Amino acid sequence: MKRVVVTGLGALTPIGNTVKEYWEGLSSGKSGAAPITRFDTTHFRTKFACEVKGFDPLAFMDRREVGRNDLYCQYALAAASECVTDSGMNLETVDKNRIGVIWSSGIGGLITLEEQYGQFIKGDGVPRYSPFFIPKMISDMGAGLISIRYGFRGPNFCTVSACSSSSHGFIDAYNYIRLGKANAVLTGGSEAVVTHSAIGGFNAMKALSERNDSPETASRPFDKNRDGFVLGEGAGAVMLEELEHALSRGAKIYAEVVGGGATADAYHITAGHPEGLGVMLALEETLREANLQPADVDYINLHATSTPVGDPAEANAIIRMFGDHLDKLHVSGTKSMTGHLLGAAGAIEAVASVLALHNNTVPPTINIEERDDAIDARLNVTANTAVQKDINVVVSNTFGFGGHNAIIAMKRYTE
Repeated sequence: MKRVVVTGLGALTPIGNTVKEYWEGLSSGKSGAAPITRFDTTHFRTKFACEVKGFDPLAFMDRREVGRNDLYCQYALAAASECVTDSGMNLETVDKNRIGVIWSSGIGGLITLEEQYGQFIKGDGVPRYSPFFIPKMISDMGAGLISIRYGFRGPNFCTVSACSSSSHGFIDAYNYIRLGKANAVLTGGSEAVVTHSAIGGFNAMKALSERNDSPETASRPFDKNRDGFVLGEGAGAVMLEELEHALSRGAKIYAEVVGGGATADAYHITAGHPEGLGVMLALEETLREANLQPADVDYINLHATSTPVGDPAEANAIIRMFGDHLDKLHVSGTKSMTGHLLGAAGAIEAVASVLALHNNTVPPTINIEERDDAIDARLNVTANTAVQKDINVVVSNTFGFGGHNAIIAMKRYTE
């Protein structure tokens, strides 16, 4: 099997529109939550979200292209642009037939769907849909647009597994390169669903926080008074590359990807297994493939959505797996700052994990005021303040509705 390394990053998030800004927000404990600006929330129980701020699509595409692409695709192209530039890849000389794009979105063009169908039902019954309606809406268009823009003709598709989508895409990209089917794959995910139907739908499930009087403190994994997740939006991108290919062009190397585990809870359509069974299986598979022991792991970026049921189940799985080594392990839930980007969550959290490794810094879990007694006190959740420590191995957890679990492991690159 070939070795796979990370050579480029891109990020567009509620706490920063570049990788540099994103890391500054993470390491300083910045919250991206604020009242929703996209629509009138008068009749909604939740009135806030983690929106991207100050995004200008015209910095990445012309006006006509903006009109032809849903916001989630605009986000995808923005993050991909930063990632390709950061990778230092020479697009004039690289073999584009051997570069793929595996890009994820849990929902796709929900804004477009709402707009187009809304116009129809408010009209005279005559269908006047845009010819771009379907291309703007479908979840695979992010992958297609990125490949078209850069001429990348390798493996090209979209993984969809709810909130674990982009971590599954990351694992697929890793495996395509390991198996020699591509020299590099730009992987990641984007989501843009701060919409009537998403807020309304998640409210109906009682999944969202309703802390409207203090949005910035609403996402609070492991806190006793957490009441649901905060919806986020944005995009994250990672350039994965075969080691020898990266070395041959003198690329900088952020980290080496060493394992990925994918399992199912086989339990419930929205709730994770209460004992974290699927999480345990995915952790075991990830560490086995990476040839790592629990004692080798320094930091875990948890799924940690800030829901009453999900946080303890994930914490309990970590305790069972790493119980004898908790004295050296830090974990954190960066959704406390970014909110939950659904299908793009794994992508921005993979970027966060790479940056934690690169900077020897554990980003915090913010908004912990009164720790939940159900969370084992031995688990160091990096409460409220970032921690400096030597980090050689990172793990990133991502789980999705339907019982989908995807976990990746990366380590500091050594020859």
